[in-house]
Amino acid sequence: MTSLPPRAGRRCHNALNPLHSTVYFSPDFTDELAQLGIEDARAAYFAGRGAAMGAVGPGAVTAAFYNFNHELVARHLPAVWDIASPEAVLEARLRAADSTLRRLLGDEVIASKELAEAARLALRAAEACTRHARPLYAAHADLPVPEEPHLAYWHAATLLREHRGDGHLTALLSAELDPVEALVSHTATGKGMAPRWILATRGWRRADWEAAQGRLRERGILDAEGELTEDGVRLRAELEEHTDRIDLAPYERLGAEDVERLTELARGFLTTAVASGAFPADLSGKG
Repeated sequence: MTSLPPRAGRRCHNALNPLHSTVYFSPDFTDELAQLGIEDARAAYFAGRGAAMGAVGPGAVTAAFYNFNHELVARHLPAVWDIASPEAVLEARLRAADSTLRRLLGDEVIASKELAEAARLALRAAEACTRHARPLYAAHADLPVPEEPHLAYWHAATLLREHRGDGHLTALLSAELDPVEALVSHTATGKGMAPRWILATRGWRRADWEAAQGRLRERGILDAEGELTEDGVRLRAELEEHTDRIDLAPYERLGAEDVERLTELARGFLTTAVASGAFPADLSGKG
């Protein structure tokens, strides 16, 4: 039995994860990677998020990232490691995190006791994460914790994001959703990325998207208009609940009061970042 309120861990994750993700939408990130010679934005993303695993090939990244077309990944890996080492990429990513957070949050927040408190809480939660069957989390858990509070907070958010993400892949496999079906059904909830963003960044074609919609209709998950059926809504809810169950340990470690406090702090930082233009306005939606 958990002592946490229902979905408390998910709410905390939903407040932490977007601020982590701001780095990958930041011009600071692409500029830092371009200075290393990695000028293609998709190559930069594969390198930046995958570098913690070392100079891996496309198979490892396709497996760990789940919803990218392997052909797209193979177009950039392992060739990107001939341009810059994983160590250099990780250093560049941290510089990008530093400049991005300073720009989005401002000097007052960066120096605040609240951000230092959030870093301590998030790092304590991450101490309860587990490595087995979680390759992206495990790779990031081997990285040193930055000393500055805003970077320590970002690092902890990274650990918690990848821990939940690795677990979510287990849930997707259990639900028998392939990469494109997972994307289509998530977008149908209204909470996922807009199709044009997915097709532009994940390497899939419109034909792949439509074929996945057809398979989901055959399973009764989508209706003729591409909306989730009752079974589809239930499936997506079960996916999140499955993910919650296997991502519970970090939040159990904090306890209900500290989870609520971390969620409150994280939401405040996220609100500030969003108001500062952290994400494209048309990033999410069904259209």
